[in-house]
Amino acid sequence: MTTVLIADDQPLQRFGFRMLLESQDDITVLGEASNGSEAIRMTARLHPDVVLMDIRMPGLDGIEATRRIVAAGDRTRVLILTTFDLDEYAHAGLRAGASGFLIKDAQPEELLSGIRSVATGDAVVAPSLTRRLLDAYAHHLPTGGATHDASPDDPRLSTLTEREREILTVIGKGWTNTEIATRLHLAESTVKTHVGRILAKTGSRDRIQAVILAYDTKLVEPA
Repeated sequence: MTTVLIADDQPLQRFGFRMLLESQDDITVLGEASNGSEAIRMTARLHPDVVLMDIRMPGLDGIEATRRIVAAGDRTRVLILTTFDLDEYAHAGLRAGASGFLIKDAQPEELLSGIRSVATGDAVVAPSLTRRLLDAYAHHLPTGGATHDASPDDPRLSTLTEREREILTVIGKGWTNTEIATRLHLAESTVKTHVGRILAKTGSRDRIQAVILAYDTKLVEPA
């Protein structure tokens, strides 16, 4: 059973999400939050598997709420909701630690699939779409500190083998596991093992965070 907290400032939007989610035998809605601060408090109390997080809410917005929920170190994962004209906020949400994002006008089955994927630790956004998103908004990356100075010699990469570093690089380029297996002449099960080790060694919560790491350490440069 996947448990979900809905965070959105629009009552009608929350009602629609709840109706959809509660129609599923494997999903339970634990509660609703109308702003970021409330989402943080309810997450700490209810420990949902997934927070369905709106971005623009009064008071504390969804980006900062996501950052604080992730920083708390709980098992809860955040699925950001956005619109096409707010992609820069989706980028900020991913960097805050969200496990993915969906467009608000997504089909119901896409939303349900996305929630289930996030709950199991997978990324919702297709790697190629993540790459385009990060490319488009690479100028939003911090210009100082560790991120600016990062390189392939970054200590966050020090525990990776040469093969793992190679695979992290192509993950950052948007390759799927199938593409990695085909192009590097590996079994797909071997690729999955490498990806799992990369996530564990780098402390990446999911594949999206691994893509961001590849950018931060300059294994991949924005197009």
